[in-house]
Amino acid sequence: MSTPAYDPVPVYDATATRVGTMWMVDIPGLPDGSTAAAHGRTWPEAQKNAGDRIRELLGPDGGAFGVRLSPADPDADAAVQALVEARTALHHAEESAREAAEHAARTLTAQGWTTRDAGAVLRISHQRVAQLAPQQK
Repeated sequence: MSTPAYDPVPVYDATATRVGTMWMVDIPGLPDGSTAAAHGRTWPEAQKNAGDRIRELLGPDGGAFGVRLSPADPDADAAVQALVEARTALHHAEESAREAAEHAARTLTAQGWTTRDAGAVLRISHQRVAQLAPQQK
């Protein structure tokens, strides 16, 4: 049985600008080429209201969609994007470290190292070595 194909949902890019105590949201690129606007007192409220506004314009048959809200200010947007990229890099580095630890634990214990010695050289607990490289029976 094959996995059913699906169409990704459209994502509307919107920008928010702080005006006084409100976030003013500009939503360009709607299906008919129009632009919409929304606002909110907080960032989450502005994002929710942007989604609600798009839903109103698309109507009941508009289907699912996403809203990607970004700061309109280029410096603020760059700072947010830098954090997103750093978190993504950290996630990949942690995944790589987990895979390397598992490989090292399996290699050492397969060569007859005790879990305590393997843990000492890998700087992890002997219990973690046992989890990463369970004994085959």
